[in-house]
Amino acid sequence: MRWQGRRESTNVEDRRSVAGPVAVGGGIGVLLLALLVGFLGGDPQQVLQQGAPQAIQEGAEPAPLTAEEEERGQFSRVVLADTEDVWNEIFAEQGIKYREPTLVLFSGQVSSGCGSADASSGPFYCPADSKLYLDTTFFVQLDKQLGAPGDLACAYVIAHEVGHHIQNLLGTTTKMEQLRRQVSAVEYNDLSVRLELQADFFAGVALHHTQKNKAVFEEGDIEEALQAATAIGDDKLQERSGRPPRKETFTHGSSDQRLRWFKKGLATGDITQGDTFATKEL
Repeated sequence: MRWQGRRESTNVEDRRSVAGPVAVGGGIGVLLLALLVGFLGGDPQQVLQQGAPQAIQEGAEPAPLTAEEEERGQFSRVVLADTEDVWNEIFAEQGIKYREPTLVLFSGQVSSGCGSADASSGPFYCPADSKLYLDTTFFVQLDKQLGAPGDLACAYVIAHEVGHHIQNLLGTTTKMEQLRRQVSAVEYNDLSVRLELQADFFAGVALHHTQKNKAVFEEGDIEEALQAATAIGDDKLQERSGRPPRKETFTHGSSDQRLRWFKKGLATGDITQGDTFATKEL
């Protein structure tokens, strides 16, 4: 993906050099995978035994960012800027002003409007403060543990979290919170899958228009992004835990579903085709 030298978003808080609790040892890959495995019904000990994290070190002195960390930050700011350009244009066409989100880059632990989180939470969006949170070492985890390397795979992750911001602006997130108290756990899991698949679709839409307007894709980029969508399906994660996939426990969608909706957004760039809540067959 051609990203160097392009506009960087100013809607970024880089907290990676801020003093405070930081995780040492283990790494995001082990923590995140263990969390996902446990949440999806597997045995997180199988993951932790392969590389258990050490304790959290309190009051650590801020360390300067490495060249690699600086580059990850620059890349993230460029991708966020691309999403700003796309969604500002799409919202303007609908006669609506787009409210741009803020991206928070952190290392180890972070405090958000949705509470405290650490690297094991993975990238997430907090509707309470309209901010995306990303420990950029997740890009390494995508490559080394989930087998989804490449710039466009990382861009897909950021665009997916921006997709959740779009849902928040459109009122979908509020409706989901209301339904949480009205439906069973299985029914809510189905709604959660639909929410995540729509965010995948929106990620595809954003990348579609970025390519259309800026021609940033290079050979192999599309395959990288598709591989990322496939790698983080609930069925794949459950298989990694050594358990057979259980559809009723899915919260993000199967690999095939995530791939299908991301590809649909990427191919069409048409937000009217992404109502995952209205279709029976996902």
